[in-house]
Amino acid sequence: MGCLILFLKVWHPAEIWNSPALRHHDTSAATMPPPPAVTGAAPTQTEVWWSLIPWIIVCAVLLVWGTGWFKALVNPIFTVNWPIEGLHNLVEKVPPVVAKPAPEPAVFAFTYLSFTGTGMLIAAIISGFFMKYSPLRMIRAYGETIRVVSYSLITIAAMLAIGTLTRFSGLDATLGLAFAGAGVLYPFFGTLLGWLGVALTGSDTASNVLFGGLQKITSEQLGLSPILMSAANSSGGVMGKMIDAQSIVVASTATNWFGHEGSILRYVFFHSITLACLVGVLVMLQAYVFTGMIVR
Repeated sequence: MGCLILFLKVWHPAEIWNSPALRHHDTSAATMPPPPAVTGAAPTQTEVWWSLIPWIIVCAVLLVWGTGWFKALVNPIFTVNWPIEGLHNLVEKVPPVVAKPAPEPAVFAFTYLSFTGTGMLIAAIISGFFMKYSPLRMIRAYGETIRVVSYSLITIAAMLAIGTLTRFSGLDATLGLAFAGAGVLYPFFGTLLGWLGVALTGSDTASNVLFGGLQKITSEQLGLSPILMSAANSSGGVMGKMIDAQSIVVASTATNWFGHEGSILRYVFFHSITLACLVGVLVMLQAYVFTGMIVR
């Protein structure tokens, strides 16, 4: 964002395109509402900084929430451990998935204070008071937000449930052993697996939950770094974000370019797969050439 601000100090577009329809001379541009006219005086420097305060608060809070010392400080106190009866230590991992047989613990650790979402909630509440929101108005805003994203919350919960099911059913271990057949090319294809996961689920988190165990097992079978392949799953997944259904719908809605989701997908698909392949090549180089880049 800082680089973008500095860049726009020395360069300005000659013509502002309000939508992809205008950029590609699409006939749907004629059906779009005209952009709202700019009225009123330009914001002062003070008003600009006040508008940035919520984002500054979010960055500061999440910077603290993401540190290891904070988690080590609060997790021993603010954690609820819930062993799942009928599952805890009743599933056993055996070779070749692990070196020696060991039961799989099934304990849900509810670290409610150190969750990133808790940090976001606290940052939002602080920002709300800076924006002169009353507690009642914030509660109403959160209620409306929960109503709007309710189906998304159900979908995310279902994806996390599928990830847990694949782990305890042994599905990730079976697939991991199968993917080990890719041999030396696995760092490349493992990256594309993360890309595919996000393209299908729409979430890097869901992709990591689904394929994280698979990446770990496969990398251990091939003598690769599990840290590298787990990171590759996330990095490849980022490149799939631009072609997932949710992102495309959000883009078409935000630009008032309704009914052109297919055009957006066709336009960005090549960029998405090309960037994913480039990340795969980088992971290959990190796995076999620049091994010093891998965190030990």
